Amino acid sequence: MGEVTAYLDGLDDDRAGALRRIVAIARDLAPDAVEGTSYGMPTLKVRGKALLSVMATRKHLALYPHSGSIVAAVADRLPGFSLSSGTIRFQTDQPLPDDVVRDVIRLRLDQIPG
Repeated sequence: MGEVTAYLDGLDDDRAGALRRIVAIARDLAPDAVEGTSYGMPTLKVRGKALLSVMATRKHLALYPHSGSIVAAVADRLPGFSLSSGTIRFQTDQPLPDDVVRDVIRLRLDQIPG
């Protein structure tokens, strides 16, 4: 079992389900992704580079694309979501749109050399 799987298995069903959906999209777009850690977070990696991390806190869920430019590239499509330069925060009752998640992953894949 990898770091991402173990992390998600430790969450309650609602939060784990919301984050598993993002991980499933990532695995669909990057079937060669492997589980690891980056910045102390469970991470999917491609060619040794962090693709994305998903985490749950007491107040929100978060997607970390491990890039300072990607959140800004999709920000206009996420009204009402809490954003910072490297984080998209959301709730189980307001999940991220699948098309935005796909675009975040594609943009990050484009940044990973190889």
